[in-house]
Amino acid sequence: MATDHIRYDILAQAALRGVVRTVLADVAKKGLPGEHHFKITFATAAPGVRLSERMRTQYPETMTIVLQHQFWDLAVGDDGFVVGLSFGGVSERVTVPFDAVTAFFDPAVQFGFQFETLERQAADDQNVGDKAVEKTPPATARTPAAPSKPDALPAPPAPAESPAPSTTADNSGGAEVVRLDRFRKK
Repeated sequence: MATDHIRYDILAQAALRGVVRTVLADVAKKGLPGEHHFKITFATAAPGVRLSERMRTQYPETMTIVLQHQFWDLAVGDDGFVVGLSFGGVSERVTVPFDAVTAFFDPAVQFGFQFETLERQAADDQNVGDKAVEKTPPATARTPAAPSKPDALPAPPAPAESPAPSTTADNSGGAEVVRLDRFRKK
């Protein structure tokens, strides 16, 4: 397999993190619309994550926060967000860089993203020069039929097999409709 010098996997993740940024920035300005709310999972040991020592001890690897009823002072920047939350009756401010986010899910519409972890990205970056590795896309979007847990995203379905390549002529306008399968390497 050819080496991906463009790194579409990284570009796709950056674009999807931009979606998270845009959504959170809109909520910071206008509040949560309708029944929307968010479950955001992030790597607590990632660079730039700021938590109290109590929370870091309790969640040494990952943590999921819910932005629904009781959160305040949501501030969104280019690289991350800061939000006030209550954990066991204790108010805390949490700082999360977008690069630390591993999953974003809106249960109101059953839609979310799951991202590659920082460690896996680093390992993939090392493997790129060593050998060509077939990779699946690092982030997936969920549709309404998806499960409600952000850590249980299904793999994208395999493309359906289509019948043999064919072309058809449209007699009304003289245009030819060509199936994409005709151009696939076999």
